[in-house]
Amino acid sequence: MTADPSPDKPCPICGKPRQQLFRPFCSKRCADVDLNRWFKGVYAVPAVEEDDPDEGEPGGPAER
Repeated sequence: MTADPSPDKPCPICGKPRQQLFRPFCSKRCADVDLNRWFKGVYAVPAVEEDDPDEGEPGGPAER
């Protein structure tokens, strides 16, 4: 097993020192809090949607 590359960083949820077993968190509770935030959509990856070039044009996929 490799060493934690950033042992000085605290738990991202509560700020306590990290525990190797739960890294990058300090406990299972903080890991579960983080997972729940992902499930609820609190964390989101921003995306830029581009217009579909075929949409709305005559002869496009919708009219074939």
